[in-house]
Amino acid sequence: MAGQRGPVLVATDLSARSDRAVDRALMLGRQWQVETCVVHAMRPGETVTDSDVRATLSGTQDKVTVLLPLGPAPDTIADVARDIAPALIVTGIARFNHVGDYFLGTAVDHIIRNAAAPVLIVKQRPHQPYRRMLVSVDLSADALRTLRLAAELFPEIPIDVVHAYHVPFRGWIDSDGMREELRREAETKLASFLDDGELPAELAARIVPRLELGAPDEVLARSIAAFTPDLAVLGSRDRSGLAQAALGSNTSALLAWIAADTLVIKKARED
Repeated sequence: MAGQRGPVLVATDLSARSDRAVDRALMLGRQWQVETCVVHAMRPGETVTDSDVRATLSGTQDKVTVLLPLGPAPDTIADVARDIAPALIVTGIARFNHVGDYFLGTAVDHIIRNAAAPVLIVKQRPHQPYRRMLVSVDLSADALRTLRLAAELFPEIPIDVVHAYHVPFRGWIDSDGMREELRREAETKLASFLDDGELPAELAARIVPRLELGAPDEVLARSIAAFTPDLAVLGSRDRSGLAQAALGSNTSALLAWIAADTLVIKKARED
């Protein structure tokens, strides 16, 4: 599997704010046995060398390449990603420039829109490989692709697949039998989604299906609190950068409150 992967690309502003993302990227590079490309977007007049960047890195650097392109961080990271075709882009929530724009916000949307690779936003200090993943799905073809790609990136770990369903006109439906019938219908749809032929048997064996009543955002918050994944997975629209998977908030708003590291996978481009 490692031979099939591209490198891991991580952005750093050389401050302590970037340490978590860089450490996670280096850990993944070692875990996957691939190159880790550390990019620092240079400002005009800035004098930063390869050695300056390497001095901020932890552990061995046998498969580490330092890139020092000139330009704004969001554009530069997307450009580098197009050039090297990484398996994954890793970043944190660090501030990247002197005017105070935070990477978590419009800049992360920019990278998601303009880079084909999945984007991993690191929130937590990495002490070990990821142990459990949570994927929110809306039972669409794009959600199935998101699930499959996330599982390929992080093989072997258990996956909680959460689907939010709602009861229409809940104020009018007083029958327990009717509510139970609607839940059974939702269970059937989720089972059909997971029985899709595109999911390998090995992946299907790792999945724990979770069906929750409520609005998608509320269900996602409850599920993260209940199942405590160390990696949450979201899909995103190709053009707008808005979170898919039936989520009502945009990607930036979701990332603001999700405490777990979050993997964002862009919707497949339509021909």
